[in-house]
Amino acid sequence: MIISMEKYLTVKENSIYTGGITEKKSRFIAYLSHAASAEEAMSFLSSIRKKHYDAKHNCSAYIIAGEDGAPDTLHSSDDGEPSGTAGKPIMSVLSGAGLKNVVLVVTRYFGGILLGTGGLVRAYTDASKEALKAAEKEIIRVTDLKDLSFIFDYRNEGKVRRILEEYGLIPVNTEYGERVCFLVSAESEVAELLTDSLTEKLSGEVEFRFN
Repeated sequence: MIISMEKYLTVKENSIYTGGITEKKSRFIAYLSHAASAEEAMSFLSSIRKKHYDAKHNCSAYIIAGEDGAPDTLHSSDDGEPSGTAGKPIMSVLSGAGLKNVVLVVTRYFGGILLGTGGLVRAYTDASKEALKAAEKEIIRVTDLKDLSFIFDYRNEGKVRRILEEYGLIPVNTEYGERVCFLVSAESEVAELLTDSLTEKLSGEVEFRFN
């Protein structure tokens, strides 16, 4: 079985990264968190709204990575701010950093002084960047891994292990039945090369399992 996942950057689960700015007496507090689905992103937004129930605006954006070739899910909200002044700049910060499976919420406490369209865009952008700064040492890369399982005869086990060593791989799971079944995880390019190599060097006496 081969399972493909897109390569992207994200933040660690179960962590919240906070940053903020003050602009003309308005406070902008940004919260960045991991979210594996739109439902998780909206749940996080709800928790921030509950925390800051007295704030005038809780603006947000999230990006959820698409699976199996599906497009990414993107959503943003100005939450009462003038159109395009909050959700869009928050989204731009996330996409510009190459982050996916993340949600970013910026809470604004109005300070009584109007910032204007340009001022709002800058403020939401700067507050979002502060949250990213807090997370920068814990940003992780989701590599383009494939799980590949293949079945072969016992007499070929030594040869298969040597082939795996050539690619710097070891089985992550092994099953012994009528034949041997290895499961390995590798980057996409390596997995494809390994498949070709096994087929050639075992003279086709290998079965790849697709579910």
